[in-house]
Amino acid sequence: MNDDGSVLISNQLRKRVVIVPMSGRTLLHFSGPVDVFTNADKCLNLSGSRHGYDVVIASPTLNKHIPTLAGAELVCQQSALEITTPIDIVIVAGNDFQTLGKSEYTAFCNWLSAINEKSKSRIGSVCGGAFVLAEAGLLNGKKATTHWQLSDRLKKEYPLVEVNTNPFYTADGRIYTSGGVSSGIDLALALVEEDHGKDIAIQVARRLVFYLSRPGFQAQFGNLLPVYESTNIAQKLYGWLNENLAQPLDVGRMAEHLNMSPRNFTRVFHKQTGLPPAKFIEKLRVEMARKYLEDTDVSIESIAEKCGLSNLVSMRRTFLRHLMVTPSDYRRAFRTSLQSAGINSAQSNLYGTN
Repeated sequence: MNDDGSVLISNQLRKRVVIVPMSGRTLLHFSGPVDVFTNADKCLNLSGSRHGYDVVIASPTLNKHIPTLAGAELVCQQSALEITTPIDIVIVAGNDFQTLGKSEYTAFCNWLSAINEKSKSRIGSVCGGAFVLAEAGLLNGKKATTHWQLSDRLKKEYPLVEVNTNPFYTADGRIYTSGGVSSGIDLALALVEEDHGKDIAIQVARRLVFYLSRPGFQAQFGNLLPVYESTNIAQKLYGWLNENLAQPLDVGRMAEHLNMSPRNFTRVFHKQTGLPPAKFIEKLRVEMARKYLEDTDVSIESIAEKCGLSNLVSMRRTFLRHLMVTPSDYRRAFRTSLQSAGINSAQSNLYGTN
């Protein structure tokens, strides 16, 4: 920031990226974006380009020592509050004000606000970092994303923010927000692609052995159903439902299993879960199908039958509705490779596949 309060933005070939790790957060919150930009710099250098990235790890306060969730302590290069050189990209990595209160970051929020108002810098957040951007006023009237477990809190505490629960990342003007921990990598790759095209972004993703084709609008893959208390009607049904997912499951059958009338069952179920029974069953089927896709080599067609999703067309439609991704793309991106562990599908009986 200049003496007159203005903030410069670099007009040089090399872009200056400031990554701000927050206290008590997961290492991947900041290390993911750092690795993306440093590897992008290497890829550009190898291609003979004069463009590149200079990455600075800066603390949000004058204290340059940042404790992490893993117990390691980061020693930042400088404080963000002391930066006077041009900035092209700022990424706030984590923090939902649970570890340290808002008062600890008043000066940093003011700094972010000044950056936003007096420059054309792109400003982003990873996971709970959206709370910091919201506190600085950067998300007012804008679309934003955070970790799926924090979305309701963000909506409640910052009602002027248009919170979207699903995407890995969201871009609204010069403001970028991303979801769960690894989504910071998605966000950084998207910024690299904006600057230097898809080929460079793909090279970086390959270096990091990362799945590039996760578009921003694709859903975060959190659990579709919460963990219910043991006294909850859904919890009482879980075991029986999982054993019978391949069969038609209507209110009558579920009510009969619990010795309840269909009308009373529907009333109690909706009251305790917040979902109609049919919607709950659909989500449960998707959850079970996800486990098959992640952990087995069972064909997608067989998974559709085992989980009561009828057929491939129906399963695909249901996955797109809940996860915004097809079953085949989900498996490609997130499954555990049994072959790499020396286990094939015939050996796996975790889900009754023998």
